[in-house]
Formats: sequence, C-alpha cells, structure tokens
Amino acid sequence: MLPAIVVENLPRLVRAIKLLARDPRPDEAVALADELAGITAMVAEKFTNHRTADGIQKALFLTVGGVSLGLEHALMHDGDEAALDFLIEHGAEHAFQIGFRLIRELSLLPEDALVGEFEQDPVYQQRRLRDLFIDICGADPNQNWNGAEQYEIQLKQRKQAQAVVRLAGWLRRHNDGGPISDADLNAEGVIALAVIFAIEGGAIVARTGQKNFERFVKAVRKGKPDFEAGWAALVAKVPPQHHEVLLDRIALYRRSCTLLQHIPTRASMKSLFTELENYAGCELDADYA
Repeated sequence: MLPAIVVENLPRLVRAIKLLARDPRPDEAVALADELAGITAMVAEKFTNHRTADGIQKALFLTVGGVSLGLEHALMHDGDEAALDFLIEHGAEHAFQIGFRLIRELSLLPEDALVGEFEQDPVYQQRRLRDLFIDICGADPNQNWNGAEQYEIQLKQRKQAQAVVRLAGWLRRHNDGGPISDADLNAEGVIALAVIFAIEGGAIVARTGQKNFERFVKAVRKGKPDFEAGWAALVAKVPPQHHEVLLDRIALYRRSCTLLQHIPTRASMKSLFTELENYAGCELDADYA
C-alpha cells in the first residue's frame, strides 16, 4: 500500500513570514515581530492566561490563527507574497481584527433551530465567542491548519439555521391566533405546526393545543381538503425571502410525515396527538382540561 500524500498547509501567517528571509525590507521583520508580540500579549490577557507559559503559548497559537483567518478572508486566493505585502502595508493587527470580527459575527448566529432565552445573556455570548475563537483560531505554527475551512463550514451551517429561525419567527408574529412572543423557540417545531395545519386551508398556525388539534383533525376528516392547495395558500402568505426553507419543509412533510398520512385514517386522537408532539415538541400548549 502506498503511503498517503500529505499536503502541507501551514497557517497563512507562517507562510508569509517565511518569505521575509528574501524580502528586501529588513526593518519590516522587526516591526512585524513587535506587532505580533503585542497581539499575543493582548490575547493572553483576555482569552488565556498571561501569567503562565501555557497561557502565553495558547495565546500565540490564537494570534497565528486569528491573523491567518484575517489574511485568508482579505486575500482569498491571492498568494503568500500578497499576504506578506498586506502585513507590511496594513499591519498584523489589522489582519487580526478582520479575523476576530469574523469569529464575533459567527458567534452571533444561531447554532441550530433551538433558541433559548439564555442565549441573549451577555455572559453566555462572551463564552460562546471565546469557545469559537479557541476552536477555530488555535493554530500551531508548525502544523497544518484548516481554521479557514472550519469557519466557512460553520458559517454555512449557521446561516442555514438562521434562515429556519427567521421563518419560525415570522410565523410566530403572524400566527392566526395572535402573535407569540416566548423567548424560547423550537424553530423546527413552529414550522412543523404551520405546514401540518396549513392543509386545512392555509391558515398560519404556529402554536396549538390538544383541543384545537382535535377540531383540526375532525375538520380534515370531514372536509377532505386539498393538501397542496393549503400549502400553496400558506406559501402565498409568507414573504419570498422565507420561501426556500418553507418549500423545503413542505416537500419533506409531503414525502415523509406519518402524521399527515394517519390523519385521514381511523387512528385515535391520542395516537395522533402523540405524533404531533414528536414534530412540534415544546411548541404545543398544555390545554388538556
């Protein structure tokens, strides 16, 4: 078996610094070293521990990753010569600030479709920022680093989650029974309720309880509405910027929602409501009385 081919992919900052050996601007190496030392000291004080060797080393790795992320974002596919020119012209701190701003903006995006009130807490937000910074920007200067790729992957995932959360928020605000303002949000649960209840005629239902669900099931069994017409009516009410997510969920439920398959049958209300709980979760009101 042939050995795997490992392609070297050192942090962008390290690759740029290596070019200083043949750069005709000797004073720039000293200036860059001083600037990187200052950034490392700041990172150690705020994010690791400036009183221990381990804390300073971690701060160095974060400085390397933060500057490298900034360079990757600013220069895209430009070469390492361009990275060195950027550092000399604009400074390492400017590159670091670009990288750190990307991490801060990423930390403000939802990780998934479950949003809790605690996520607005400043202490939690700061911890989330710190964890992301350490996870993505910890770059050993002597080892391969894929922080820029990690950032892009997380950015894509979080933007997808944000789109789901924004649709759920719109549905809550336009719920036919009145706006819903709970801080905790199960966005997928809200969308599930909207898609399921829309089959009756396109009404926007973002929150329901057992009594209304029983009424809904009886109405569907009696009236035998056109599911597709109901979904079309729902889509027509929702702003175009949310259509991609909504149409994706409609297609998913059309294809695989067992609850929609069971509603027209003689399945018991108890079993149907249990299925609804699986889709909507905490977005159901407790009105069993």
